Amino acid sequence: MRNAVNETVVEIEDLSVAYDDKPVLWDIDLQIPAQKLVAVVGPNGAGKSTLIKAMLGLIQPITGTVRFFPEEAEEKRRLQNRIGYVPQSGSVDWDFPATVSDVVMMGNYGKLGWIRRPGGKEKQLSQEMIKMVGMSDYANRQISQLSGGQQQRVFLARALVQQADIYLMDEPLKGVDAQTEKTIINLLKALKEQKKTVVVVHHDLQTVTEYFDWVTLINRRIIASGPVDDVFNEENLKKAYRNTGKLLKDG
Repeated sequence: MRNAVNETVVEIEDLSVAYDDKPVLWDIDLQIPAQKLVAVVGPNGAGKSTLIKAMLGLIQPITGTVRFFPEEAEEKRRLQNRIGYVPQSGSVDWDFPATVSDVVMMGNYGKLGWIRRPGGKEKQLSQEMIKMVGMSDYANRQISQLSGGQQQRVFLARALVQQADIYLMDEPLKGVDAQTEKTIINLLKALKEQKKTVVVVHHDLQTVTEYFDWVTLINRRIIASGPVDDVFNEENLKKAYRNTGKLLKDG
C-alpha cells in the first residue's frame, strides 16, 4: 500500500558530501517514515540544506545512496513527479519576469513535460492552489513586487500543484510574517492529513514540538531522528548545538 503509516518513504545510506574537499555531511544513515511532518534541525553550517539538495540529486555526494519509496520500483520521471520541492527564498531569482500565475503554473511541467502546454485542467488547479495560499488577489502581479512572505507562499503553491507524495522544503518559514507562518503550517498539516510526507528544514527550536511530529537533529552527522516526544530533548540538543552557544531556552 502506498504511503501506509510506518512505511519508509526515504532511505539514506552512508551519505557523505563535501565542498572543495571540506566535509559537509558525513556517514548519513536516515529513514523517513510516511505521513509525517518532519523537521530537520541543527546549527548553522550543519548541512541541513545540503541534505535536502543531496536527496534531490542537486548535489553529487562523495558516497552513499538515497532511495525514495524503496519498496517500490519507480521510473525516474514518475519518481520526480512524486517529489515536490520548495527552495530557500534566497536561492531564487526574484527579478525573473514572471507573474504569480506563471510561477505556480510551472509546477505542472513535471507531469506535462516542456513541450505540452498547460490546458484548462492545469490552469484551474494552479488557481486553486493560489487561492489556497491566500494569493488570489496577486495572481497577475510580478513576483519581484511581492514581499518575502508572499513570495514564499507562491513557491509553496507551485509545489502543491505537483500533487506530490513527498514535499521537501528548505526553510519555508524563514523571514516570513506571523500570518504567513500560520498559513504555511496549516497547509503542511493539511498535507499530512492527505497522507503526504513533508520534510522541512527548520530554524526555530521553540516551535518544533508545536508544528512537527518527527524530528531529525543534525550537525554534519545524524545526532538523532525519531518522534518529537522521544528525540527532541536537552541531551540531543546539546549534542547538536555543542560549541554554538545555542540552547532551546534561547530560541
